[in-house]
Amino acid sequence: MGNSYEDECRRSLAEEQAKSLAETNNWAHVDRERVHQDWDVLYREITAFLNGGSLPADQQIQELVRRHFDIVCRFYTPSRDAYVGMSLFYAEDEAMRAFHDSYHPGMVEFMGAAIRVFAEQGSGFAPSAGAEASA
Repeated sequence: MGNSYEDECRRSLAEEQAKSLAETNNWAHVDRERVHQDWDVLYREITAFLNGGSLPADQQIQELVRRHFDIVCRFYTPSRDAYVGMSLFYAEDEAMRAFHDSYHPGMVEFMGAAIRVFAEQGSGFAPSAGAEASA
């Protein structure tokens, strides 16, 4: 999974989010206050596992990543590539990194690794834009 894969993930995220924002009046249907409350609870749970030495591929972490994905799906259902792209955005955007790392200094890297495991093993994704284009 080199740079070209990551570039594809960034592109998928940008395209899928732009399409969803346009189709939903900037995600007007989303209860953002509730989303942020749910993410706060979730990130606090993940922090406890991080402090306990859990690894990204551990079953309990993957269950928490499933909850993260479910919260994301309140906005739209991302493809596998877009979901990995979201983890890259968390790492590359200064404000997103600061937000996530406010829970734990290693949160962004941990979530990135856990999201990649989830994307490789998980189900429930929309087809990626690349898969639709090649079909």
